[in-house]
Amino acid sequence: MEHLSTRRRWTALLALALGGVAIGLTEFAAMGLLPEIARDLLGGTGTDEVARAGWTITAYAMGVVAGAPLIAALTARWRRKRLVLALLVLFVAGTAASALAPTFGLVLVARFAAALPHGAYFGAAGLLAASLMGPGREARGYAAVLSGLTIANLVGVPAMTSLGQAAGWRASYLVIAAVFALTLLAIAASVPEAPAAASGSARSELRTLARPQVWLVAATVAIGFSGFFAVNSYIAPVTTEVTGLSAGTVPWVLVAFGLGMTIGNALGGWFADRDLRRALLIGFGCVIAAILFFALTAHTTPGLFLGAFLVGTTSMFLGPALQARLITVAPGAQLMGAAVNQSAMNVANSLGAALGGVVIARGLGYLAPAWTGLALSVVGLAMAALSFTLDRRSRQAPVVPVPPVPAAD
Repeated sequence: MEHLSTRRRWTALLALALGGVAIGLTEFAAMGLLPEIARDLLGGTGTDEVARAGWTITAYAMGVVAGAPLIAALTARWRRKRLVLALLVLFVAGTAASALAPTFGLVLVARFAAALPHGAYFGAAGLLAASLMGPGREARGYAAVLSGLTIANLVGVPAMTSLGQAAGWRASYLVIAAVFALTLLAIAASVPEAPAAASGSARSELRTLARPQVWLVAATVAIGFSGFFAVNSYIAPVTTEVTGLSAGTVPWVLVAFGLGMTIGNALGGWFADRDLRRALLIGFGCVIAAILFFALTAHTTPGLFLGAFLVGTTSMFLGPALQARLITVAPGAQLMGAAVNQSAMNVANSLGAALGGVVIARGLGYLAPAWTGLALSVVGLAMAALSFTLDRRSRQAPVVPVPPVPAAD
């Protein structure tokens, strides 16, 4: 990448992070607007309708899962900036279609389509940001792009929730489509060209998927991070039905989530560059403690706000470390490693939202998803520990010499 002034570098990083803001809005806005989506598309706001509306979250997550590895493989030889701009065009179209689709079924299709470029964007934009930051600061480069997600949750998602409650959820998604369009213009103007990997090809990217550690780390992300989504997906009904606060309080609870995510992401990027193993193991332990606190105290107003803040902080502390870990176990295919991380994150999104909907539909209450998420996070911790144990054993395994083949007489 060409030599850049400090000002140009940070302008480019901010443009890439703006894409993270837009993605955070399109992904997380539904979580604060489930009652409005249920009322508009399903004719009610009871537990059955809200649980069914949660499928809009699941559809988006499954679109990420499907699109990330496919796009990473097909665009391995593309220049990174060109790829990012093409993905933003898809985001604009898919998000606008989500706002305009007339029926619940078509909204689900639109949410799936809008999500297809999600993982590849974070993969390509994260690699661009890492190259802008320079050697030894890669995790902070990924954190810079992920900071867009945290800012979205701190400011944007509460704003979209308030807008959706006042003007309808469709108005929120039209605004989000406009943010994607603004991002496209900002990146086109500020981000320098960067070549694709010299050895990039669909075959080399797909070959990464044959590595067992890639699947183990991806499963760790998918299961371990789903605890966050189990809590976050149903924060609106928890606020109104469990804590007994007004719907107008939901955006402020989302601010608590977003503030925690912003702090956690910054700390996680710094820590992961220094000790990736400790960042993951300590991070998972803190997530477990935070979700337990939320489940026990969210029926009170202080517990709800503090619990949301702690769950956001500890979960996003893991974000840069998980991204760096998947790239580490996918040498020679960085775009695929980064994209697979986003696929796994959205399996977590889908799993957390879907299991949360199941336990709610069974009449276990709106805090039941938090207890489900707690169990999933414990499994994630165990899987992270297993991954590092396998790494250590592979390094310590003795090399068995191959005996020479006797010469023929």
